[in-house]
Amino acid sequence: MQQITARQIPIRYEVPYYSQWESAQLVPKLLSGQVKAEDDPLWQNSGATSAEDYSFWSWRICGMACLRMALEHWGLPSAGLVTMAREFMDAGAYVRREGGLDGLIYAPFAEYATQRWGIKAQVRPELMADEIPALLCDGKLVMLSVHPSIRSLKDTPPSTRGGHLVLAVGCTPGHLEIHNPSGLPGISQCFAEVPWSVLPQFFAERGVVLEK
Repeated sequence: MQQITARQIPIRYEVPYYSQWESAQLVPKLLSGQVKAEDDPLWQNSGATSAEDYSFWSWRICGMACLRMALEHWGLPSAGLVTMAREFMDAGAYVRREGGLDGLIYAPFAEYATQRWGIKAQVRPELMADEIPALLCDGKLVMLSVHPSIRSLKDTPPSTRGGHLVLAVGCTPGHLEIHNPSGLPGISQCFAEVPWSVLPQFFAERGVVLEK
């Protein structure tokens, strides 16, 4: 792969955006607790069997939202996010346990995504920020493990990194551009700009590289 640094080539893919909640405009109220996920008026679009089922999954399907964005960008079929999550649970990428869920587990996720849609999904347990521009320039999209507070760069940097997935869709010499499934409307949902100098505070240096 040609080595390209963040200071050489600006690029942006017009990837459609999906929030992990069906009503993306409600994200601030959902995060603050003013509105409960089960009260999302569009919950049925997710494929959930009930409002309670949707509430459980909606906080945990950032990876499904990232994948759906990539699939639609490439003209491949997708489904409601909870429907997709169930498929991946059957494939071992999520493990349901009492009171919670383990996942997204990268290896079975990548294996099933490849089998189901014929895309290439490469697990990267070690992924440096300076590798991302070259991956993007090669036509790939990158799911990045970041701390959820990346949605608001004004917050105090977290003490830990990871725990949430976003999709890298572009970059410039000054910043990375991401679609954030739990981002704030008009602020950090689509094409959110994260300065390269700030990214290390949130980025866990792992992820999954997607390629059609």
